[in-house]
Amino acid sequence: MFNIRKRRMAAAAAAVAASAALVLTGCSGGSGGSEAAATYDPDEKVTLNLAFWGNDVRAALYDEAIAAFNEEYPNITVNSSFLGFPEFWEKRQTEAAGGGLPDVMQFDYSYLRQYSENGLLLDLEPYLGNIIDTEPLADNILQIGVVDGETTGIPTSTNAWGLFTNPKLLEQVGVEEFEGGSWEDYSDWMAEVSEAGGGALWGGTDYTGRIQNFEIQQRAKGEDLFTEDGEPNFTEKDLAAFWEQGEDVRANTIPQQRLEEIYPVSGFDAALTTSELTWDNFGAGYLGNLGEGYTELGLVAPPVTEEGAKDLYLKPSMLHSIASTTKHPEAAATLVNFLVNSPEAGAIFGTNRGLPASKTMLEGAELDPLGQQISDYEDSIADRLGDAPPVPIVGYGSLEEKFRQLGQELGFGTLTVDEAVEQFFNEMDVVLNQ
Repeated sequence: MFNIRKRRMAAAAAAVAASAALVLTGCSGGSGGSEAAATYDPDEKVTLNLAFWGNDVRAALYDEAIAAFNEEYPNITVNSSFLGFPEFWEKRQTEAAGGGLPDVMQFDYSYLRQYSENGLLLDLEPYLGNIIDTEPLADNILQIGVVDGETTGIPTSTNAWGLFTNPKLLEQVGVEEFEGGSWEDYSDWMAEVSEAGGGALWGGTDYTGRIQNFEIQQRAKGEDLFTEDGEPNFTEKDLAAFWEQGEDVRANTIPQQRLEEIYPVSGFDAALTTSELTWDNFGAGYLGNLGEGYTELGLVAPPVTEEGAKDLYLKPSMLHSIASTTKHPEAAATLVNFLVNSPEAGAIFGTNRGLPASKTMLEGAELDPLGQQISDYEDSIADRLGDAPPVPIVGYGSLEEKFRQLGQELGFGTLTVDEAVEQFFNEMDVVLNQ
């Protein structure tokens, strides 16, 4: 049973330089407690399982990072695996039920509370400042991974919600880039592109299928989706009004059936749409999936709900966490430290996982044009950045997926807005009362 508890933030351990010695220390076993640390034998042969979500592009980067890690730690074998985002979490849920989570996992902010409160993640506090170097990580970055006084995740990077565009396709249909404006302006722009595309190219996808677009519209009114106490901060009327926007949008964007045909890639990945609202660290993946002939993307701020509103925020694009059941916590912490802090990881990943949160990783990144574009983008939205919302409630990930699924059904026309709202609130009631 999941209990909704108010977040209690604990101060991160004092930042000190990580030990460069071959003898590493950490808590013994997988308890993650504050007992006397056991000595880690660097000659011991250890095998770790590492899981992440992404695509072939990200998988190749992880392979390169693991190879660099093994140059320093040849005794630690790392077996990696990846899936698409929804499938990744379906598999983790199955593993969690059977006690078989991977040693190290790429982790999403929306699932952090759920897994932490159920004792599935190792408390990293004993490793902070020794195996895991905290010097390059700002305190507010470390705090992101604290749930109920335990550090269960270390952010790799930050990102923000943005609007990607495809300049090459826009040039082909003779439509100018989206220059900003309201949601209505964006809808009109997508309709213009779709008309010019003649049924072979569309301006975008129905944005009402993503909970993040609902979130920023609510934040423009000064309301996060959930309060600090985990209570809903929106009404059925609010959600209905949002989904009703989609009735006009769907008439001028890529049909849901076409999206089903190309799944798991998106319309933007497949060069069928000229825009996509998503997190700004998706750019490298888009270029990888678009393939040869596509060398640049546009990246601009999302449509404006209210001028001057602090509707956007920086969030951890992802974190790295360790399963509480790992048999090799010290080795797992060593891998996490490398993936989060090392200049080598920075040089390899660039901004594929978002802008590096660690100073040492950022220094190694040597931002490519896309990375610099993302950095410039986040600077450009500074006046719209507000405080990050509370740590997501237990079950937020399942609500996000339910929102996406209902958006699909609205796209197919198999549900009315009122029916979708009823289903979402019913699901939310179950989640909040587990």
